[in-house]
Amino acid sequence: MKSPEAKPVDPLKRRIHTIIFEADTAAGKAFDVGLLILIILSIVVVMLESVVPIDQKYGHIFDVLEWVITALFTLEYILRIYSVGNPWKYIFSFYGIIDLLAVLPSYLSLFVQGSQYLMTIRAIRLLRVFRIFKLGNYLMESHILIQALRASRTKIIVFLGAVMTVVVVVGTTMYLVEGNAGSGFDSIPRSIYWAIVTVTTVGYGDIAPVTPLGQFLSATLMVMGYGVLAVPTGIVSVELAHADRQAKLNTISCPHCSREGHDEDADFCKFCGYKL
Repeated sequence: MKSPEAKPVDPLKRRIHTIIFEADTAAGKAFDVGLLILIILSIVVVMLESVVPIDQKYGHIFDVLEWVITALFTLEYILRIYSVGNPWKYIFSFYGIIDLLAVLPSYLSLFVQGSQYLMTIRAIRLLRVFRIFKLGNYLMESHILIQALRASRTKIIVFLGAVMTVVVVVGTTMYLVEGNAGSGFDSIPRSIYWAIVTVTTVGYGDIAPVTPLGQFLSATLMVMGYGVLAVPTGIVSVELAHADRQAKLNTISCPHCSREGHDEDADFCKFCGYKL
C-alpha cells in the first residue's frame, strides 16, 4: 500500500493538532486538564438538573453553564476537524462521533418546542453523558488498559462460558430439588436467575431454598462465587502487568490519520506511513 505523500503542513494547523491531540507538551497537558474539568462539570450539571428542587432553584444557572460548555465543546470539535489531515476519517471515528454527541443534543433542543415534547427534550439532553467516553482518549494509561483487555478477552470468554454452564446445571438441579417445596423455584429460567444472583454474590433474597439439599447446593454456589469474582480480576491484572512492561508508547498523534501509539523513535506513522 502506498504511503500518503507528506504535504507541507500549515504551522498553525500543526500547532493546534499538537495541542489538541497530543499530551507531550505543556500546552497539550494544559488542554487535556481543562477538557477533563469541562467534562466533569458537564456531567455534574446533568446530575444536578435531575434533582427537581435544585433544578427549580438554579435551573437558569445550569442553562447558562450548559451553553457555555456546549460552545467550548463545539469550538473544540471544529478545531479537531480543522487540524487533522483526514477530517472525514475523524468525523466518522468512534471519538469523532462521541465528540459530536457531546454538542448535538443542546442544538437539537432548540428545534423541539411545545410542552408535549418536554420529555423528548429531556431524553435527548441525557445524551450529554456520552462526554464521559472522551476521558479515555486523554489518558496515557488507556493504551495499556485497552491492550490488556484485548489480551484477556479470549480467556475471559472461555471462563464466562464455563460459569454459564455451571449456572445452567445448578439452576436446573435446584428446580428439580426445590420445585415442589414452594420456595419460588417454579421454573428452570427462574432457578437459573437465582443461580446467577447467587454466584455473583449479589443475593437479592427474593428466592431462597428451604430443603437441606437445596441449601447445601446454595452454600456450595456461594463459595464458588468468590472464585468467579477473583478469576477475571487475576486474568486482567496479569495482562496489565505484562502490557505495562511492554508499553513504550507516547502521545504523538499522526497529522494525517490522528492515530496514537507510536514507538518513541518512530519517524513515520505505523498505521498510514505519514511522516510524524
